Amino acid sequence: MTSLSDKAYHEIRRRIVSLELAPGAVIEERQLVAQLGIGRTPVREALRRLAQERLVEVYPRRGMFVTGVDVRELARLSEVREVLEPEAARLAAERATGADREGLRALQAELEAGGGDQLMDLDERIHRAVYRAAHNDLLEATLEQYYVLALRIWSIAVDHAPELEEAIEAHRSLLEAIQAGDGERAADTMRAHVQNFEQAMHRVLLTV
Repeated sequence: MTSLSDKAYHEIRRRIVSLELAPGAVIEERQLVAQLGIGRTPVREALRRLAQERLVEVYPRRGMFVTGVDVRELARLSEVREVLEPEAARLAAERATGADREGLRALQAELEAGGGDQLMDLDERIHRAVYRAAHNDLLEATLEQYYVLALRIWSIAVDHAPELEEAIEAHRSLLEAIQAGDGERAADTMRAHVQNFEQAMHRVLLTV
């Protein structure tokens, strides 16, 4: 069962990642309480969690702000993801349960249907499914945090990046490798995807 704090966290995080709450924006706690229809305590807990994840900054006597976006951080995030994401893919291939594989098959079917205008949403759901299938809660939590930080940078450029469709569709090989239980192929495919996606995004960000 999802707690009120979790609901507040996911909604506020969505607004930050989508840039609905812009980098540097003041966070009005009372306004969020009213908009979300959730009490002050759950909202405060959510904001504390977002501060730990570096999406919110707290300054004594000044207030709370959405952290800025530094596109230069994308390279550092990619360096970490290039190490951890392939390991998650390898573990997923080795540890995925029947339910995990069923979920991955559904995502693959969605990918093969074209994904429509929601490719970034599909990319996120695929990555999260792989993290879960690795069955290592510490690795999952770490990768979730880094993915969200990268996603906020990608949100700046995604509308200018038709070539990203090709990068996201590379997940087809990844999903096939995990379902086949081929850990090495899954790891190699994930590593190549993270590298190619970062390079594609970097090229776009230089022109935005």
